[in-house]
Amino acid sequence: MKNIVIIPTYNEKENIDAIVDAVLALPSGFEVLVIDDGSPDGTASIVKAKQERENRLHLVERSGKLGLGTAYICGFRWALEHGYDHIFEMDADFSHNPADLERMLGLALGGADMVVGSRYKCGVNVVNWPMGRVIMSYYASRYVRLVTGMPINDATAGFVCYSAKVLSAIDLDSIAMRGYGFQIEMKYTVWRLGFNIEELSIIFTDRTLGTSKMNSGIFGEAFWGVLKLPLRKIRPKS
Repeated sequence: MKNIVIIPTYNEKENIDAIVDAVLALPSGFEVLVIDDGSPDGTASIVKAKQERENRLHLVERSGKLGLGTAYICGFRWALEHGYDHIFEMDADFSHNPADLERMLGLALGGADMVVGSRYKCGVNVVNWPMGRVIMSYYASRYVRLVTGMPINDATAGFVCYSAKVLSAIDLDSIAMRGYGFQIEMKYTVWRLGFNIEELSIIFTDRTLGTSKMNSGIFGEAFWGVLKLPLRKIRPKS
């Protein structure tokens, strides 16, 4: 059983060394794939130095800041080509607790096709975010449920486990949103294809090092993109 954690990076030199060590130290033997979008702060160089000592660490370098969604799709393709059984999404900044990867894998091994690390399954489990951002994030997921009917409490969550069969069934070329709306579109596609989705309650802790990549353009893409989702025909990849 091969399991890999995809970590997209752009200027994450403060976090990348520690987050990779934390994931690789877990008992299930996860591998890590860093997708770096040409970080000018030297993030990729740190990863390369670690690769000399760790064969479970992999790196794909891209030429510039091309968007969260395209980074994950690049990682999905790489993981499928290399025969991984479960593919995880995770942030580099410790907002997602690496220890929760073990709990997510347990649900996946128990039959879940997709596991969502949910901030909102049991109330609101967010630490250190300003109240305005908590409200925006929480009601964004409520908005997605209202528009799409998708029964997921945390539609914008970026802490996710996919089985390889799920990603193999999706036409990744058809995924249109590139920012945080990508997370919504992927969950909606998996749901519409009839796969078993489970939410795992987690505690999300805002980053203490580095800077957030959220901006109004990313939020706007997600807001308007959600309105188009119910109009799309979702079919398995042929």
